[in-house]
Amino acid sequence: MKSSIKLIVAGAAIAAGAALAFAAPVAENWENHCTKCHGADGKGQTKAGKKLQVKDYTDAKVQADMKDAEMIKATADGIFDKAGKEKMKAYKDELSAAEIKELVAYIRKFKS
Repeated sequence: MKSSIKLIVAGAAIAAGAALAFAAPVAENWENHCTKCHGADGKGQTKAGKKLQVKDYTDAKVQADMKDAEMIKATADGIFDKAGKEKMKAYKDELSAAEIKELVAYIRKFKS
């Protein structure tokens, strides 16, 4: 019985380690999921960013107005306009909670 428990614990530890090993670095997640609209520099001056009127993350006032919890929720659940049309897709199925928190920290570094 004890050896069965040890095997289960060891298997769970290996699975958890494997999941962490596949997490992409935050810069890679930014590049893959965010730059099309927000730009590599976070200014939002891309064609899509201008159309959607995304915020300039280098602006200190914009950064001060944004709360981490709101940013996490927006990234996880997406953003919709008043008519219910999607402005930003949800990433909760593609990124882990830790990866989403890392993106928020990454965005904070854009502040001038």
